[in-house]
Amino acid sequence: MALVDRLAVARGQTPADLVLRNARLVNVWSGEIETTDIVVYEGRVVALASGYEAREVIDLGGRYVCPGFIDAHVHIESSLCTPPEFARAVVPHGVTSVVTDPHEIANVLGGDGIRFMLERAKDGPLNVFVMASSCVPATHMETSGATLEADELAPLLQNEWVLGLAEVMNYPGVVYGDEGMVDKLEAFKHKVMDGHCPALGGKELNAYVASGIGSEHECTTVEEARGKLRLGLTIFIREGTTTRNLRPLLPLITPHNHTRLCFCTDDRQPNSLMDEGSIDFMVRTAITHGVDPVMAIRMGTLNTAQYFRLHDYGVITPGKWADMVVFSDLNNLQPEQVFRAGKLVAQGGQMVAPKPPLRPVVQRPSVNVKADSLDFRIPAGGEQIRVIGGLGDQVVTGHRIETARIVNGEAVVDIEHDFLKMAVVERHHASGGIGKGFIHGFGLKRGALAGTVAHDHHNMVIIGADDASMRRAAQAVMEMGGGLAAVDGEQVLGILPLPVAGLMTEIPLHEVRREYDALIAHAQALGSEMPDPFMAMSFMALEVIPNLKLTDVGLVDVEQFKVVDLFV
Repeated sequence: MALVDRLAVARGQTPADLVLRNARLVNVWSGEIETTDIVVYEGRVVALASGYEAREVIDLGGRYVCPGFIDAHVHIESSLCTPPEFARAVVPHGVTSVVTDPHEIANVLGGDGIRFMLERAKDGPLNVFVMASSCVPATHMETSGATLEADELAPLLQNEWVLGLAEVMNYPGVVYGDEGMVDKLEAFKHKVMDGHCPALGGKELNAYVASGIGSEHECTTVEEARGKLRLGLTIFIREGTTTRNLRPLLPLITPHNHTRLCFCTDDRQPNSLMDEGSIDFMVRTAITHGVDPVMAIRMGTLNTAQYFRLHDYGVITPGKWADMVVFSDLNNLQPEQVFRAGKLVAQGGQMVAPKPPLRPVVQRPSVNVKADSLDFRIPAGGEQIRVIGGLGDQVVTGHRIETARIVNGEAVVDIEHDFLKMAVVERHHASGGIGKGFIHGFGLKRGALAGTVAHDHHNMVIIGADDASMRRAAQAVMEMGGGLAAVDGEQVLGILPLPVAGLMTEIPLHEVRREYDALIAHAQALGSEMPDPFMAMSFMALEVIPNLKLTDVGLVDVEQFKVVDLFV
């Protein structure tokens, strides 16, 4: 019996599989740093003490050991890679577990998309826990590729890797008791339920929390986060590629409240993952800015495990999984060795565990667009227009009222004032639906950008300086069967094919990063000064983040939660 054998090893009567000698253990349970040996048998820690024998002994020579990091909320799809390649990006950074919401692929392929992600996560070096996607579609103001109601999500409750209900973005549906939303909350009421309610306050926030939802990752100010924390929400401090909330929220952290705070990355592109890292980057940054190292490590490990009821994770104590990170400098935590279930999986910033074989999975084509829907002309309907105001390092946008530039009876791009044209083309059902508008902040002087990554419905989004470039960019994406493109007139400058649901590829991450960096360079050569205009573009169609967004249905005033006219 496994337990009997484990107990024999813990008593010292049978050799262990592994002993890490002379470790300086960051004990997130007691808050201490203690010198000890760490004894491992069949993937679990069985003892913290000296005097044990093992088949393998590694003398750490006083280096530190902490639990493997846990990402509290991540969309793997934003890495543009499927789980195996994503794992090879984050595991060398000490991340041994992630809690993912696969609602990006679910919005394209429905339940088949969620099952695909679970399949691809099997037998890999990373624990991939799934939250059942709660908002497919996110709202009624978009067209997605699928609809998931409570009865379609309920079977996921039987899967041991599914922990609960993912971020509930339709907060008006919760607050005002939408029947379909209430059905999902009731179905998952005994599980963990994650929140998503940017800028919500007052009585509406009380109603949202009263539903049983337990977390929030959309806070951008200390005041907002503290108010939500007071009502009992666990706050996930986020640091994505575009959504940089870590530094503004660091003053929130105190010895009194830090156990109710976790770290998450939400959406990170290949360049951020490879250059900065993941949760390790957040821990390092927090420590650099004065947060106690044990507190910072606890926020990236134990706190997250306890919130998600992962009682065998997030701590190095007897009986728990031996997910461990070895490092030398407590004030500049750089993972040197990473163990998952007692096995060395990464060392020196590189994977040493082999990549698991991929079982073939057949997917239906996901880019279905009518050619005649690529008409980006906007007949003038007045002199004043609503303009999406991009804010650069955030996904919150402004709602501007500007004077339209009218030429031959049409509202057109105004390069001088950086008012570019934006379109969202329905790509799931070939309905011909298209939303058109204008956006400020992208800075293109010529050409266009296009892609099938457009949170959360993932229709095709195009931003451009002229209609011809926009049309060619859209055609390039369609020819790939999904992906990203940068064009100048009829010249296609660069592409990144994303054949998996128009969201991901299964080629190696370093190749994805090379092609993605090239696309960013092309966008910047066209005039954009954004660090990552493609990531920013992908959020300009997300109608659950204030203030003004564009979907295939049209312009959405998020604060009013309704579709509004382009012309005022």
